[in-house]
Amino acid sequence: MIRNENTVVRYILAAVALAFVLPQLTGCNTMHGAGQDIERAGEKIQEKVEDHD
Repeated sequence: MIRNENTVVRYILAAVALAFVLPQLTGCNTMHGAGQDIERAGEKIQEKVEDHD
């Protein structure tokens, strides 16, 4: 009985994780798009650091 409960919990956690991950993946569409998104995030961080100096 405990195994079945653990399995259900794992499926629920997997579903929740997918609910958070899939929108992020579909927003990028491609690895190229993901690279651009990461680059933009890095640039924003650099701008904030430069403004803070």
